[in-house]
Amino acid sequence: MTLWSGRTGGVRLDPAVAAFLRGDDAELLPYDCEGTRLHASRLRAAGILTEQEHAEVERRLTEIAERGEAALGVEDEDVHSAIERLLGPVGRKIHAGRSRNDQVVTAFRLYVRDACGEASEAIGDFARVLLGRAEAEAETVMPGYTHLQRAQPVTVGHHLLAWVEMLDRDRARFAFAREQAEPVPLGAGALAGSTLALPAPPGQARNSLDAVADRDFATDYLYAAAVLFGHLSRIGEELCLWASAEFGFARLPASAAAGSSMMPQKLNPDVAELARGKAGTAIGRLAGLLATVKGIPLAYDLDLQEDKPPVFAARRDVRLALGALAVLARDLELDRDRLAAAAADPLLRATDAAEALVRSGVPFRDAHERVAAEVREGTFAAEGDAAASAAARLAPGPGGVREAIAEARRRFAS
Repeated sequence: MTLWSGRTGGVRLDPAVAAFLRGDDAELLPYDCEGTRLHASRLRAAGILTEQEHAEVERRLTEIAERGEAALGVEDEDVHSAIERLLGPVGRKIHAGRSRNDQVVTAFRLYVRDACGEASEAIGDFARVLLGRAEAEAETVMPGYTHLQRAQPVTVGHHLLAWVEMLDRDRARFAFAREQAEPVPLGAGALAGSTLALPAPPGQARNSLDAVADRDFATDYLYAAAVLFGHLSRIGEELCLWASAEFGFARLPASAAAGSSMMPQKLNPDVAELARGKAGTAIGRLAGLLATVKGIPLAYDLDLQEDKPPVFAARRDVRLALGALAVLARDLELDRDRLAAAAADPLLRATDAAEALVRSGVPFRDAHERVAAEVREGTFAAEGDAAASAAARLAPGPGGVREAIAEARRRFAS
């Protein structure tokens, strides 16, 4: 039976309708148990639950959370209905002063808060792997690129630190999304609160209509995930390039690559490619939820049942992608000879030559034109080497890489 069967006199939904309306929300079970535990304490404080009934609710909620999705039945309309059923006779009292509207979004907010913390931890783990590699390769020279054309000498450590900076901003976005998920909607009821004198939960939302309708915290989470995957896509693309025969900067590890079912010689950058491919999916999830919520009138509408699947899927992808990329980055084998040979291209030091002329008093545009003419005529001869060139360009350039690594380690110390 549904929680609203009293309205229809017990007439059951047609199976086709019931299947269509059934919520895909089993992942919320432990979070709904947590929210229901909080609501039960409010009912106990108001005298609606006796001390014995409250203890029974606490005990049963612990059992339900431990059983997990195995506790759910095919007859349950959603996870929230299932909890009321699984609480037994006292479950008939647990919904006092609460609607599924504020119940659902309370559990969902708890879920998103947890997902944001999980993402931040995984980002930190990946960043620390990159910092370890950056420290080991702080002075390993390589070409820096613009427009995918060789530009100036940098170091592998400096390049990896650029990835770490992206990830640090991603951590900040997930922290913001977590903060937006903090308000507690309990007490909002269906849309306008309750006449029952229940104590307010800590951090209660300010407006009941907004409390049950707001999904900004979910779009904030999906935005953070989409930008993260944009960064992981860029990282993945560079790893694909580095591992190609055309670049030859790195060799893929067997621990994080896959072969071909037909071509015996192949070892493919599947982790990097799938991380790149999932960026489009992550962006699509954000766009989809934004389109869902944009035209919904206050307060609650069943359109909002579509808020959870993209968040569930995003959480899974964030966890798996960061874990797999951390292994790839850890085990990737760099070809230092190939990197050094590419960085030795004298044209990478053309800007250094122009700046040397500036130091001697030549206006920069004149210096630029003079060196450009030598490059065009094939007479340009660079002084020094790639390592000296990289070292000469201090922070935020590659010359300050050791200090930058130490500073980044402090940020990712926890």
